[in-house]
Amino acid sequence: MVRNVDLAEELAQDALVVALLEWPKTGVPDNPGAWLMAVAKRRALDGFRRDKMRERKHKEIARTLDGIRDGAPKVIEAAIEAAMDDDLGDELLGLIFTACHPMLSPDARAALTLKVVGGLTTDEIARAFLSSEAAIAQRIVRAKKAIAKAGLTFEVPRGAERAARLPSVLEVIYLIFNEGYAATAGDDLVRPGLCLEAQRLGRMLAGLMPEDAEVLGLLALMEIQASRQKARTRPDGAFIPLTEQDRARWDHLLISRGLDALARAEALGPKAGDVGPYVLQAALAACHARARRAADTDWPRIAGLYDRLRVVAPSPVVDLNRAIAHSMAFGPEAGLRLVNEIADAAALRDYAPLPAARGDFLFRAGRLVEARSEFKAAATLTRNVRERAFLLARAEACDGQH
Repeated sequence: MVRNVDLAEELAQDALVVALLEWPKTGVPDNPGAWLMAVAKRRALDGFRRDKMRERKHKEIARTLDGIRDGAPKVIEAAIEAAMDDDLGDELLGLIFTACHPMLSPDARAALTLKVVGGLTTDEIARAFLSSEAAIAQRIVRAKKAIAKAGLTFEVPRGAERAARLPSVLEVIYLIFNEGYAATAGDDLVRPGLCLEAQRLGRMLAGLMPEDAEVLGLLALMEIQASRQKARTRPDGAFIPLTEQDRARWDHLLISRGLDALARAEALGPKAGDVGPYVLQAALAACHARARRAADTDWPRIAGLYDRLRVVAPSPVVDLNRAIAHSMAFGPEAGLRLVNEIADAAALRDYAPLPAARGDFLFRAGRLVEARSEFKAAATLTRNVRERAFLLARAEACDGQH
């Protein structure tokens, strides 16, 4: 409405401050979201009245509020909800589609949406893009300026325009899930709330677009990955790697949902070479989900899927995961050869999983002194307390094997 991301953020914060002052005295309203929206709109209108240079926008907002400013609360709520209504049926999902505007580069729209809509910090977004915090901050600032300069109308797209934004929307939902699944920093390994919100958005999107294989693939991937949450940590919060997890603790309802979504994606019948990255990643996750024991995992198939994924969606992280898969399928030396090929990639320079993977390959190859050094290096790169403790424990295990 105000066509300015910074101003919208300020108005939202102002509305929350008013709520903190008013609600303890008057009670929480029946529709808190509509109440906050009404306060923010009034603040916006007052601000535009004070700024003669913004008279045009003042009139636009005033028109949306005509006839309801002095009405009863229920009337205000109904008018606000009608103005925000769209055929997606979910405000957050609609906001994500709105923010993923094609005038921005794919990276810029994803970073801005994760920051403004997803609530991720600049640091968390930087980790997702294997970039520096400063670079991501500049990317977000430039995106905000571009939007303000263009005077964009923020509205939920439809038809072909919505389809064009879908890849960016899927990326945003995927990155929100990933931050929940493996937190960038802090005392907790996971942030279940983020995972649940990403799954909710994925389920809603799959209901709206049941014939889109990549939408179903992303949903399948998130459901299967989330099924392991309870088995990934010990009672004290310590990390448990996939190969050591108690698979009886996996959520088999989520696995069933994920496998069903994957089957529907594969049934849509794309040619083998046209399979998208989310369907391929879901197929990878399904290999683990179908193995009753870690020893039953079909690692050669996983290695083959990663060979295909690096062609469809090339990235240093995919190459690293491919090296891990090949090490499990064909031995640690195979993994070392592949990881050495990407060791100088700039994006992986400060990426803890790289030395952690190399340390695992060296440990399994019996090169314990080298493995200990790699685990120590990985521990210095991570800022997640649980992950650091796990890596230091692996370094100590190298001493115990002498």
